[in-house]
Parts: sequence; structure tokens; C-alpha cells
Amino acid sequence: MRSALVLQHGPLGPAGLLGDWLAEREIPMVVHRADTHGPAPDPRDFAFVACLGSRFGPHDADEPSVARGRECLEQAVEHDVPVLGLCFGGQLLAHVLGGQVEQMPEPELGWLDIDTDDPALVPAGPWLSWHWHRFATPPGATELARSDRATQAFAIGPHLGTQFHPESTIEIVTQWALHDADRLPIDGVAVLEAGRANAEQAAANARTLFDGFLERARTTRRETHGAP
Repeated sequence: MRSALVLQHGPLGPAGLLGDWLAEREIPMVVHRADTHGPAPDPRDFAFVACLGSRFGPHDADEPSVARGRECLEQAVEHDVPVLGLCFGGQLLAHVLGGQVEQMPEPELGWLDIDTDDPALVPAGPWLSWHWHRFATPPGATELARSDRATQAFAIGPHLGTQFHPESTIEIVTQWALHDADRLPIDGVAVLEAGRANAEQAAANARTLFDGFLERARTTRRETHGAP
């Protein structure tokens, strides 16, 4: 299988469980650091694009990493290259598809269970969540899951966007909690540690979601292009 292109937007937002899953499925991974490198590679050269989290939002157009990520996702959508958008990546995908992204009255931080219409693709949780913005389901897309504060997942064609972080582990999000400590309304590290028993199930949920995205992308591509 061709490689997966992973757009990383900062040193604290690695591929995490997504990288582990790609290795398990023997799918090569090319990581492009949108915050330190130039324009991303042509998405048409990859099996799919995964766009990870960021401390910025899609409307931060003057931030180079946002502009590079948006350009890459615009090219991917234009050419039917499947996109997996995770948190900021989901917001950016929604933005590219014409959906609204806005700041939330209060952030969603810590462990989250969601209401899902398709648990075989998007399990109910627990998931790790860490975001101050939220997206609306883009025009023509299907809302797959939600919380009482935000849409949590949508799909359209071969693309899937989530508002939570299936790729992240407690250790990764703890670094965010420490970095954001001065603006948090909670003790972020304590909240994460209180849910440590969720970690194994969250990792299993992530693999379910990643497998479902890949199968959906393959099926959609066969239906659209007749490709094997």
C-alpha cells in the first residue's frame, strides 16, 4: 500500500496511536511538520492524508502551518484523496468543505463519551478531548457523533473528521495540560490521570476508528473510480 501523509503542526502533537496503527497495518508513514517545513507534498502521491491537532484554529490564516495544512487538504479534497482530520484536523477539514468553525463558550478537556450513530466506525468512547473550538457538520456531510457541546464526528465521501483525539495518549495530552496550565479552568493533569483506566479501551477504540476510516476510504474509492 502507498504511504500515508501525516500533517503534524507542532512538537507536542505527534501521530501517537495513529503511528502505532500504521506500523501494525504495515502502511508507511511520511510525517510533514507543517510548522517547520515548507509546503506539504502533493497528497495525490499518498493513500490518504491524516491531519493532526494544533494550538491554532482554521481561521488563523496568517499562521504558516495553518495555511500549509489548508492548502494540502484543499488539494486532497479536490482530487478525492481521503482525509482523516483529528481535532484541529477535523476543524480544518470542515472549514475546507464549507462548514463553520467557532470558539466554544467553554472548552472540552479530558475524557469524553459521545453519542454515536455509527459505533462500528466511531465508538462511543472513552476518548481524549482537548479543544477550544468546534466545527459544524459541513454541507453535504453526515454527522456521525456528538456531545452536549459539539459535533464530534462527520463523514463525507472518503473523508472523516473528528473533534476528539483518537491518536493521542495520556502522556501526549499531559504535555498539553502542562503547556496550557495558566489558562485551564481545571487541573488538567489530575483529570487525565483520573481516567487512566480508560487508556486501554481508548486505544482499542482508536484502532476501530482508523480501520473503519481506511475501509470506508477504500470502498468509496472503488465506487467512485473503480479502483481496486
